[in-house]
Amino acid sequence: MIAICGHEFVCEGHFPDAEGIHALDISKRLMDYGIHPPTNYFPMIVPEALLIEPTETETKEACDQFIEVMRTIAKESSRECPTCCTMPRTPPVGRVDDVARGEGFDPVLPGSC
Repeated sequence: MIAICGHEFVCEGHFPDAEGIHALDISKRLMDYGIHPPTNYFPMIVPEALLIEPTETETKEACDQFIEVMRTIAKESSRECPTCCTMPRTPPVGRVDDVARGEGFDPVLPGSC
C-alpha cells in the first residue's frame, strides 16, 4: 500500500452565516487555542484563504484537535461576531491595528544603514 503524505491545504476562511468574520479573525482566534496561526490570504486565487501547513510530525490527535477547534470557531462566528472580531485574548499582545501599525512605519533593512 502506498501512503500519500500531503503537506498543506487551503481553506476558504469565511462562513456563509457569519458575514463579518474574515480569515484574519479565524487566525487570531486559533491563537487562543494555542494553535499557531496559518498563512492568510495566500494563495490569492482563494477568497479569504487560510493556508494550513501541518508538519509531518503532527499526530492524528493534533490534527483532530485542530478540526474540532475550527468547528468551535465556526459555531462562535455564527452567533458572536463581536467576540471573534476582538480576538486573540490569551497572547501577551492582543489584537493589533494593522493599518495604524503600518502608518509611518519606516523599516531599516539590513545593509541600508
